[in-house]
Amino acid sequence: MKIQEFLEHHGIAGNPFAEEDAQNDTVFKRTCLETTFHPSWDKIYGDPSDPSTSIVFGEKGAGKTALKLQMVRQFDRHNTAAPDRRTFVVLYDDFNPFLDRFVSRVGPSRPVEKVLGQWKLWDHMDAILSLAVTQFVTEITDSASRRSAAKLTPPQARDLALLAACYDQSTGETFPARWRKLRSRTGYAAWLGLWPLVLGLVATAAFAAAVAFGVSRGNTGWLAAWWPWLLLAAAWGPWGVRRAKALWTAARIVRSMRTGNRTVGQLAKALARMPEVDLAGQPLPLLARSDDRYELLAKFQGILAAQGYSGMVVIVDRLDEPHLINGSAERMKQVIWPMLDNKFLKSPGMGFKLLLPVELYRFIEREDEQFNQRARLDKQNLVPSLEWSGETLYDIASTRVKAASVGSPPATLAQLFEPEVDQRRLLDGLRSLRVPRQLFKFLYRLLVAHCHAHTDEQPVYRIPLERFETVLAVFRRDQDAFDRGLAPR
Repeated sequence: MKIQEFLEHHGIAGNPFAEEDAQNDTVFKRTCLETTFHPSWDKIYGDPSDPSTSIVFGEKGAGKTALKLQMVRQFDRHNTAAPDRRTFVVLYDDFNPFLDRFVSRVGPSRPVEKVLGQWKLWDHMDAILSLAVTQFVTEITDSASRRSAAKLTPPQARDLALLAACYDQSTGETFPARWRKLRSRTGYAAWLGLWPLVLGLVATAAFAAAVAFGVSRGNTGWLAAWWPWLLLAAAWGPWGVRRAKALWTAARIVRSMRTGNRTVGQLAKALARMPEVDLAGQPLPLLARSDDRYELLAKFQGILAAQGYSGMVVIVDRLDEPHLINGSAERMKQVIWPMLDNKFLKSPGMGFKLLLPVELYRFIEREDEQFNQRARLDKQNLVPSLEWSGETLYDIASTRVKAASVGSPPATLAQLFEPEVDQRRLLDGLRSLRVPRQLFKFLYRLLVAHCHAHTDEQPVYRIPLERFETVLAVFRRDQDAFDRGLAPR
């Protein structure tokens, strides 16, 4: 008996339990994304007009990525409804490029644990600024955003140009072309930055004209003297000094930004293009410390405010997936622990949504008083475990069956089973599965087992209690073995 035949008999198009990852789950995105929320949703999501921090711990399959997708959707809806009080959302869910650059600069031949032990808060801040600035510059350089870019004041246009020079990591076009387009859109011409080059070119042109005039008159003896060449060198002196300063500053920034991909030459050319008066006293990521990054974040928030963003939210997810971490709880701790800083997590106008593997919560339970005082997790809307009740899991399964139904009235979960498999028994069985991913795996396995037990000539369109109990017992045994690290699942 084919599964498709079984589902079509009940008016269901496609298997609603085939996908296990919310990122690729079309049923979830089509229906459950806006209808099925975890009981702790309000605490996690908060108020979009006043972003707050929340830290969530959940086992694999508990729905952390689903939470991320739901938050992104709700923030989008808020931004549409309140265009003057939007929330700028940054997805910090791909650590691979930042960790790869970090390791390549700190110690590519050293053990990974020792290298990750040097990961600091400012590395996170550099990574977040890179994502945020790249996303914002893309928005500004888009032709439809030209009018909103005009809202920036000259100091803000300068700040954005400086942030883009350091943090813009777009690969869609070359950095010089993108930076030039950004300056054009924001009105930051920075003509004063060209005067050393103009002076040198004018002096060179004058020198060449003098040489040509001397040759035509047969008077070239003065070229043997030292003073014409000294004057020419002096004319190029300001340009040389500017380039040397820019190269020195760029080298320090590139060395300090261990997660960045800007080259010294690219950054030096951009800094040399900006007038010295615009760079004087400005915070730059020159040193291995977080103070400068806090100031740069504040500048970026000011730019966002001018564009109608009342706050900024950073969503952290998929910490266990980078190949350098590979699911290791110790390595995850090394990377995320520097971020657990109350000053950072409570930055004005910012909210952090940390969706973390449950393995890390065991480390928190063993931390000392110094860590607790620095992190102040009691202020961070902490959710120790993303738990699901049997009733909630039943509702999720029912919603998915309804979403995949094409008949009228829509199919229900209960109609897939014999009457002896009543709701109470379903709730008791589903409760033991703990998380949505295991729910989907079990129901998929159950459908396969039932259909394989019957032929096309003698189909049975309801799952009996015996089949439900047998498959559930085997699945729970496999689940327990996986939890103990004894078997794959």
